[in-house]
Amino acid sequence: MNTQSYVTADGRTIGPAVMEMKNITLRFGGVVAIKDISFDIRQGEIRAIIGPNGAGKSSMLNVMNGFYHPQEGEVMFHGTKRRAMRPHQIAHQGIARTFQNIALFKGMSTLDNIMTGRLTHMKSGLLRQMVWWGASERDEVKNREVVEKIIDFLEIQAIRKTPVGRLPYGLQKRVELARALAAEPKLLLLDEPMAGMNVEEKEDMSRFILDVNDEFGTTIALIEHDMGVVMDIADRVVVMDYGKKIGDGTPEEVRTNQNVIDAYLGVAHD
Repeated sequence: MNTQSYVTADGRTIGPAVMEMKNITLRFGGVVAIKDISFDIRQGEIRAIIGPNGAGKSSMLNVMNGFYHPQEGEVMFHGTKRRAMRPHQIAHQGIARTFQNIALFKGMSTLDNIMTGRLTHMKSGLLRQMVWWGASERDEVKNREVVEKIIDFLEIQAIRKTPVGRLPYGLQKRVELARALAAEPKLLLLDEPMAGMNVEEKEDMSRFILDVNDEFGTTIALIEHDMGVVMDIADRVVVMDYGKKIGDGTPEEVRTNQNVIDAYLGVAHD
């Protein structure tokens, strides 16, 4: 396990590795989606994964959250080799994610969608939840308090009772972030959280991601195509191209890496 710590430019201390991807290779038949990639994600950091379309980024995120199982390599979580598990088991370990294509219950309210993120924390069984009294009532109240704090934190009080299918795209993205936060993850995986947003919505989402990292201390790994966003909020960046890793380091190191410039950026990014 990588126990090295470092201090960021803004004075934050980044701790030891939360997750380590060791020589990961993932194949779909004869197609190699990921080829022998290694990198880590350290406690308290924002770790970006970038690359052109088809680079294997979403496949890597699916390996990280247990949806795909690599044919070669190891996934280490808090220093322990992770065995093959289903996504709901991964959630119990403390990993939550959002999706490139919004995966919300469109007919349910904002509040009810976020409450589904608390399922791993609810102690009362199905029968007790059907009869709302005693331990079931106390469990519901306790989990509702957590959700209400997240609603306040993400500034979505005004839409708490609105069916999410009626919300504009940017707010739906924020609700999905809220649902993931409701699980109180140790590691939060964000798949293109800015996709399809206008400039103002991107600025809001960037601010919320930074606040989640700073105020909750949540470790974050994200896929993002907007290089301005990546360079502004990420502590470290890993770059993929055709399933291979071609760069890994701070934003400054990545944007001046000639392999990255040739394959993805085109020019050094300011």
